[in-house]
Amino acid sequence: MIYLSLFITFFEIGLFGFGGGYGMLSLIQTETVVHHHWLSSAEFTNIVAISQMTPGPIGINSATYCGYTAVHNAGYNGALAMLGSAVATFALVLPSLILMILISKMFVKYMNTAPVQSVFMGLRPAVVGLLAAATLLLCNAENFGSPMVNPWQFWISMALFAATFVGTKWMKINPIKMICFAAYAGLMLLY
Repeated sequence: MIYLSLFITFFEIGLFGFGGGYGMLSLIQTETVVHHHWLSSAEFTNIVAISQMTPGPIGINSATYCGYTAVHNAGYNGALAMLGSAVATFALVLPSLILMILISKMFVKYMNTAPVQSVFMGLRPAVVGLLAAATLLLCNAENFGSPMVNPWQFWISMALFAATFVGTKWMKINPIKMICFAAYAGLMLLY
């Protein structure tokens, strides 16, 4: 039963997840953490971190890890948990595959028409909204700490966030270097 639920859930996310992997993160979190309770919020945060560090699209990586963790948390291990990864990944990719096959010929023919351009103009704000929702959902106490519980961790996290934002946005420092600097700063704070 969990495999069918995984397939339906990730198929819907793949069908309605515009904006790429980061746009899908808020949908994935809502479905896996809030609606189905397959994962805890902390597990989802860890999955996002792992998905960003591993090669490949973050949406597909997240689906793979969420599928595995959901089946594992349901009490299945080994090959059955791996099947959960495969089901979630396949379900997430399937709508895009079907839609691309169906519209590829029509898109080339009609891509410069006014209705198609209007659709894309309407999708742009939705994509920005999904990316903003993903960002805001990850700005939680598990990632930044809480000023009431641990003010030191909270303010250091906020300072690292601000420094990374300024470094990448205005100083044009390579994001990979900024990730390395922030990781080094985090390691220094452990000691």
